[in-house]
Amino acid sequence: MPRWRISSSFVVPCLVLLLAGCQTENQSQPKTQNQASPSGYGFNQGYPTPAAAQQAQNDTDFQRAVQAYRFWYPTVSAEGIFQGGRDIGIQDNVAGNMGAAGPRQVGFTLNSDTPYGSATLDLSQGPIVIEVPPGPYIGLADDHNQTWILDMGIPGPGAGRGDKVILLPPDSKGNPPAGYRAGRSETYKVLLAVRALPIGGDQKAALNSLGNIKVYPLNAKDKLLAWQDTSEKKMDSSSLRWEDNFQYWQVLKKIIDDEPVSPRFPSMYGLLSAIGIEKGKPFNPDDRMRDILTRAAKAGRDQMLVSAFASNRPDRFAWPDRKWEWAGLVPNVATFFDTPMGFDLEARDRWFAQAIVTSPAMFRRTEGAGSLYWLGDRDNTGTYLDGGKTYKLSMPQPVPYKLFWSVTVYDNATRSEVQTDQDKAALRSLFELKNISTTQPTELYFGPTAPAGHETQWIKTIPGKGWFAYIRIYGPEKAAFDGSWKPGDFEEVK
Repeated sequence: MPRWRISSSFVVPCLVLLLAGCQTENQSQPKTQNQASPSGYGFNQGYPTPAAAQQAQNDTDFQRAVQAYRFWYPTVSAEGIFQGGRDIGIQDNVAGNMGAAGPRQVGFTLNSDTPYGSATLDLSQGPIVIEVPPGPYIGLADDHNQTWILDMGIPGPGAGRGDKVILLPPDSKGNPPAGYRAGRSETYKVLLAVRALPIGGDQKAALNSLGNIKVYPLNAKDKLLAWQDTSEKKMDSSSLRWEDNFQYWQVLKKIIDDEPVSPRFPSMYGLLSAIGIEKGKPFNPDDRMRDILTRAAKAGRDQMLVSAFASNRPDRFAWPDRKWEWAGLVPNVATFFDTPMGFDLEARDRWFAQAIVTSPAMFRRTEGAGSLYWLGDRDNTGTYLDGGKTYKLSMPQPVPYKLFWSVTVYDNATRSEVQTDQDKAALRSLFELKNISTTQPTELYFGPTAPAGHETQWIKTIPGKGWFAYIRIYGPEKAAFDGSWKPGDFEEVK
């Protein structure tokens, strides 16, 4: 038989390949004892350990609760608005409140620019009619989820020539009656909100004009909603009392029970079901789940405040060389911050953490359309505003507006007008600033003490508390958008 001679040049590569193959095979085999996952959950023979399973379940419930909290926050916030009226005796469908808002009224970024009128309407008994007379009104109707239904007054299709609208409940059938502009709500509870512009600075006349708005059931025209002046009443129309504790979920559960299920976001109802909230079923979480939900409310609230005041979105800046930001990140929003890719959740969280209600007119970035809002919470160095320091803000003139403009100061803890013994939180073109120069920059001041000679153009702040401001322009002109006009940043006065 022939003898085969195998050279070392052949053997060595074969051994290397063989060893490599063995090593690869060994690496591909899962560990069977106490394998640690990168997630930190322990596994044994491919199965989670009892401790890992419990931890994963707790983490999943917490994560789902936080996401549910953030999505449903506008709904609970709307209930805060409704409850604020009920707390001072204003019943749904019976009365509405109207007033010149001030620091005594707690509500997310309410302002003192114009008198407000608002009412909680309940469509469960049938359609409701709203008649807005011709005049300088800005009004809207939003449903319980703060989804826009329709505009009235200047932003509406009548452009201030008067409106006669009918709000239809979600279960209404057939065509709306003739003679009305119809809006169909996805919920039974609806928020009516109208402001009256004080032409010539006549705040009293504007306030009284809100009483001319007629609201009544379609089938009972004699049951007119009564308007009550709440200007001097303390009122809390926010969700602050619930937003960081277990009550948040109790309030939300009642809303879910009372309102129809919306077909527009079934996955969000699925999230609620996963944490124990289902329409028509008892909500009795055990101690473990109650703790998770309480912690999720705190975390969800805090995460939304990060979206409001520490967003990393590059599109938040109104000008590349200024610290002012857009309060609303998505222009031309009509319903739920819709984009071609779906809901812009960050923009939605940011808005509702600091503000209320939605309407296309509030987010348009076009000349003459509705209103715009710029948020300022940092000075020109990028440092958060401090209530113990004094700042100057320069507003070049003329400000590009057709109706009016203002700067309003808010407490960052309550997202409501700052409350001090000055009892004022805004500097307004219709009032405090009506006689300023139209050519020279206007210098405004903010701090614990008024700088000498600037008392009429100063808002008091509180040492030890942070604050932020909104610049509002109603009826903005082209220069507000094309970069040819821009405000200064807050500058510390030392």
